[in-house]
Amino acid sequence: MIEDLLPESVVAVEAFGEEGVREFGSAPLYPQEEALVARAVAKRRREFTVVRSCARRAMEKLGVPAQAVLPGERGAPQWPDGLTGSMTHCAGYCAAALVRAADLASLGIDAEPHEPLPEGVLSAVALPAEAERLGALAAGRPEVHWDRLLFSAKESVYKAWFPLTRKWLDFSEADIDVIPVTGPAGDSHGVFRARLLVPGPVVGGYRLGHFDGRWTVRRGLVATAVTVHHG
Repeated sequence: MIEDLLPESVVAVEAFGEEGVREFGSAPLYPQEEALVARAVAKRRREFTVVRSCARRAMEKLGVPAQAVLPGERGAPQWPDGLTGSMTHCAGYCAAALVRAADLASLGIDAEPHEPLPEGVLSAVALPAEAERLGALAAGRPEVHWDRLLFSAKESVYKAWFPLTRKWLDFSEADIDVIPVTGPAGDSHGVFRARLLVPGPVVGGYRLGHFDGRWTVRRGLVATAVTVHHG
């Protein structure tokens, strides 16, 4: 699912549902990782283990020896030299996407359950213009939970932003325009553009003013991905 949103240079590994937990969840953790979840509840430990197993399989597919994935500044994963990537997990789904740093400057992925956001969350994450556009989308395509899609897109934007800037990006500092793409009945997917409302990172000698991404709704999930090219 995530792989469909990313360039061919990116390797994505996913785990769905209980079958995925059984396949990926039995992999051992590295001692440094084990220390981080020694006192965690079962759900947290399971997701932590599965998503890192996904990441290690992606490393191996790129020809890089599997190794520990530890959280760095603001919890961002620390990747092996020469790689960049992103991880995501929610109920019933975990995924990791990795790419050689020579092929992409940064990337961000996110997956969420395809259901409405809890009450009060949308007003905390959406700009007035975004909320207005979501209302128009919902009127024409009520089968998509556009509020959850916007939240996921903002998460992907942040995950792509932080490795390039090492700075926080607030929900209010990116204005996201979600665009559905017409497809077969029941097929919901599209693109989005995040206009940065604060100075963007300099990539390839140019200061970026926006990030572009793709989205899909499938298997009870909404997934988003942002890729930042070198220029």
